[in-house]
Amino acid sequence: MGWLEGFTKGHKIDETIWMECKACNKHILREEWEKGYHVCPKCTHHARIDSRYRLEITVDPDTFEEMDASIHPADPLSFHDKKGSYADKAEAAREKSGLNESIVTGRAKIMEHPVVVGVMDFRFLGGSLSSGTGEKIVRAAHVALDERKPLILFSASGGARMHEGILSLMQMAKTCGAIAQLDEENISYISVLTDPTTGGVSASYAMVGDINIAEPGALIGFAGKRVIKETLKQKLPEDFQTSEYYRDHGFLDRVVHRKDMRTTLGDILSFYNR
Repeated sequence: MGWLEGFTKGHKIDETIWMECKACNKHILREEWEKGYHVCPKCTHHARIDSRYRLEITVDPDTFEEMDASIHPADPLSFHDKKGSYADKAEAAREKSGLNESIVTGRAKIMEHPVVVGVMDFRFLGGSLSSGTGEKIVRAAHVALDERKPLILFSASGGARMHEGILSLMQMAKTCGAIAQLDEENISYISVLTDPTTGGVSASYAMVGDINIAEPGALIGFAGKRVIKETLKQKLPEDFQTSEYYRDHGFLDRVVHRKDMRTTLGDILSFYNR
């Protein structure tokens, strides 16, 4: 579609019909984008998607039953910075996303297999891990434990929510403790890492799945690439902190295209339910 790129250069395009990939800057028919799970047909860039759309393309229709939707951020420090209060930021995030916290949890079925699922939403304060988010994950793990259903968590996060201080960091241990209980009872935990999975989330429950899966090209890591480069004083590989890099170095089991995620999870769950 080179003729289109030449024609649209310097011209305003109709954004109701066309859109531009943020990775390769190519123009794509919006209809094609929607049908393709928000994956660029030119470069296969997997765009970030919200929790509701993730559930729509992953779980069986009309099977999702949300849990603990009323849990919302706590503000124990009455935190303020130069950009305003934590309370105001949380309220703005609620208005933007329609959610009360950075994760949506519930019961569902995937390819007819019953599961407990949690999907993080980057729109809510960068998908940050708060005391509310941690509580929802722990409660989801307890439901999976009580009902002996596999737990599946989709991560999309910038890390711990610093507005809550030590309480946000505590969620790293708290969530891993709940997941360890599943391991003790031989209940499967599948972790799906999406772009981005960083900071305290990558250093806790996102990387301790019985099976760890990621979408192509997802940013995964604890500290930022620039910080690591300056600390090590050496050049880093081009694919450093990508899902493919983690797979090639043994930290991930598979990298799965978004269009194949539902069937891949279904195949894994079919082994669990034998």
